Amino acid sequence: MTPIRYRIVPSDPNAHLFEVSCTVADPDPRGQAFRLPAWSPGSYLIREFARNFVSVRAECGGSPVRVRKTAKDVWLAERCSGALTLSAEVYAFDPSVRAAYLDTTRAFFNGPSIFVWPVGREDRPCELEILPPVGEAYRDWRVATAMPRDGAEPLGFGCYRAANYDELIDHPVEIGRFELLSFEAGAVSHTVAITGRHRGDDERFAHDLSRVCQAQIDLFGGAPVDAYLFQLRVVDEGYGGLEHRASTSLVAKRDGLPPPGAAGVSDDYRSLLGLASHEYFHTWNVKRIKPAAFVPYDLTRENFTTQLWAFEGITSYYDDLMLVRSKLIGVGDYLELLGRQISALLRTPGRQRQSVAESSFDAWIKYYRQDENAPNAIVSYYVKGALIALALDLELRLHSAVTLDDVMRALWQRHGRTGVGVAEDGIETIAAELSGRDLGAFFRDYVHGTAELPLPSLLREFGVDWNLRPTAGAKDKGGVPGKDPSPRVWLGATMASAAGLSLKHVSPDGPAARAGLAPGDAIVAADGIRANAEGLERLARTRNAGDVVEIHAFRRDELMRFSLELAAARIDTCWLTLSEAATPEAAARRTAWLGS
Repeated sequence: MTPIRYRIVPSDPNAHLFEVSCTVADPDPRGQAFRLPAWSPGSYLIREFARNFVSVRAECGGSPVRVRKTAKDVWLAERCSGALTLSAEVYAFDPSVRAAYLDTTRAFFNGPSIFVWPVGREDRPCELEILPPVGEAYRDWRVATAMPRDGAEPLGFGCYRAANYDELIDHPVEIGRFELLSFEAGAVSHTVAITGRHRGDDERFAHDLSRVCQAQIDLFGGAPVDAYLFQLRVVDEGYGGLEHRASTSLVAKRDGLPPPGAAGVSDDYRSLLGLASHEYFHTWNVKRIKPAAFVPYDLTRENFTTQLWAFEGITSYYDDLMLVRSKLIGVGDYLELLGRQISALLRTPGRQRQSVAESSFDAWIKYYRQDENAPNAIVSYYVKGALIALALDLELRLHSAVTLDDVMRALWQRHGRTGVGVAEDGIETIAAELSGRDLGAFFRDYVHGTAELPLPSLLREFGVDWNLRPTAGAKDKGGVPGKDPSPRVWLGATMASAAGLSLKHVSPDGPAARAGLAPGDAIVAADGIRANAEGLERLARTRNAGDVVEIHAFRRDELMRFSLELAAARIDTCWLTLSEAATPEAAARRTAWLGS
């Protein structure tokens, strides 16, 4: 088959414009339609990428061809004889990993946001030519992508290739000045391209990351790629990633990289390693082990599944677990991270209203479109999904001869290697088959229901004690014992991070809601004293349940007065400790679980 030819050049870095073209040698004789994806795999939200297309034109044999839009993301070129090229100027100024970015310092693009496909020709091989921007200032720019080269020099501009459109858009491209690190894990070459100013210990980071990758390769019995690329952009504040078949795009704090000569693992470095671990685990779980609803992806509309709790949640369970198993963090550090996840769940009233199966299905309209009521109405399939995975792993270890590791290996052999999608009940079926146990009640109660997870009793069987206390303040993530004095009362609201004291979320059963306060209200005084964050936290430590506080707040441009009766502080913050009373059997189970 004649390949589809793509060409991209950062044509105007100052105006943030890419010039992108797609050429099909044998266009549809009735008129060739070109379509842009509505969303990007791994990011469950209709992204409306077409809004960034500034201009579109077509030509055939050097002559212009009329183009008209037939839908928001579809362009139809009139009939022509010979090769047809559709060209577009695309505005690129999204600093996330989901779309495209271009300025005078770097260029980046995630394929779905920038490449159309010729309808009816999407299964053909693709050739991509990447050209540099014009100018002496860009002379030392390089290219970092996992896409196979087809004439381009290593890290160079030129020609690349993909087996089809699906593969083309699954290799993001970083262009500019970046630092390169490399290591081997599982006999596979791994490269890290770091963009952004930083002062990190590159050798240590590469060494530590290699241990994480090796632990995951050992879990699955081999790597599914011949080479792998981490694209890491470091910034002052930021966190996120998007998985791809042989690479991942990451954004993290530059302070997350370990300083030269530093000992131990800082909180920021632990977060960076956890992020990299999460996206690398997706190389198996999501990129190859997929829900049946994603085989194949339909990029023109939402793809619904109730299984995101497993594909994101199980991955979220293993990301930090791999850090302790690879000896990068200690057991105490890992228990702190688990305590934070448990605290995040306990502080979410929506866990009692929405199951993780429902959360998975509604990701398109709820999880990725959160508003002021989100904590009251939804639950994170990442957070609760990870804790369900923990509970399932401990349940299997306690009552059978298999573990969640065995379930993941079976999923890899039966689905990842074969390309067969996982049925909606496929994980439950495999876990029940391998363990010989009826897991129907577990999945009914915790995946499809809203029952509280049995983690206190399960962890006790592994020599881990469950502890609870009130939340100490806005910066309290949980995972560690609280500091005295503990909060006595609860206001029933959280504050926005912006300047001032605007209410961000209001719990429906809390004191603030009962007093009539609402999200967006700007608190200006409490008991006649100008309000600030420190004062409200001090109030929570010194006042008693039943006390009434007079609150003055602006709702839009009107000053209002509220009488807020304080309630006893909620016990919603968890920390976990090694049990001093653990039996030898429980300690042995814990060692087998954590590998430490």
